[in-house]
Amino acid sequence: MLTHLAHGRARVVEEIRAAAPLMAALAAPVPARGPWLTAALNVQPAGPLARVRPRALVVARDPDARPDAAALLLVRRRGTSAAVTLLGAEPGPLPEGRPPARLLARDPEAAAHLAAGLVGLLEDLRGPWTLRLAGLPLGDPTLASLAAAMPDAQLSNSRSRRLVDELDAVGDVRRTVDPAEVERELPAVLARVPEHQRVFVRAAARLHAAIGQLEVAVVPGPSAGRPAAVLLTLLDRGPAGTDRWPWWGDSDVGGLRRELGSPSVTLTASAGLVRLGRRTPVRQG
Repeated sequence: MLTHLAHGRARVVEEIRAAAPLMAALAAPVPARGPWLTAALNVQPAGPLARVRPRALVVARDPDARPDAAALLLVRRRGTSAAVTLLGAEPGPLPEGRPPARLLARDPEAAAHLAAGLVGLLEDLRGPWTLRLAGLPLGDPTLASLAAAMPDAQLSNSRSRRLVDELDAVGDVRRTVDPAEVERELPAVLARVPEHQRVFVRAAARLHAAIGQLEVAVVPGPSAGRPAAVLLTLLDRGPAGTDRWPWWGDSDVGGLRRELGSPSVTLTASAGLVRLGRRTPVRQG
């Protein structure tokens, strides 16, 4: 198998598009698919002086084949150090209750090559680095290979509390998936989103509404200026029906509660604390 590393926004967007069939084959969740990742990419600073650089690490059986594995990453520079995270994990609120992230790998062989490529990427970084791969499912084969290559890396499990939609019990709810209606309701939602997350929420909401993957729910309030409750729900339509995943909401009247969700895994590592395993050559692209 061949491994290559794509640098820069335009190249990473190309790799995201090329990985779409792999994302579909692996039933990747909405936050690990192209539209979400593209929205996350578009809100990052761009230009030669930007301190955040996107990377796409891709494994394929030959240069012209579709990817067999891929990791979509951000490398953030602070002084001489670098922090490596998954693309899509930082700019705004993630839906909770189940693992939202993926290291895409078609089979264990591809996962092992992807892990080796990640080790090579870290070895090529100048200066100290930290690695944090969060929100991944239990049993992820790439994480298993990484843990074997980086014995001092730490694996931790956590369970977030998923948002449960019970708005129909507290009042008349306006629900819409129509992009024009979503656009009209979006300012009332964004007014409640933390200010530093609004740019991403606006971009991701508009993009997912345009492809029929977002529902906005509004419970009218006593005055026209402020709804009593708002909720954004991601919609994943498949052969088995529509999977509804409440993303972000706020309510003055109840109807939104939280309950324990599925566990997820986080791997963390730092330069100087681990001895990296044997490196697989990474072809720069």
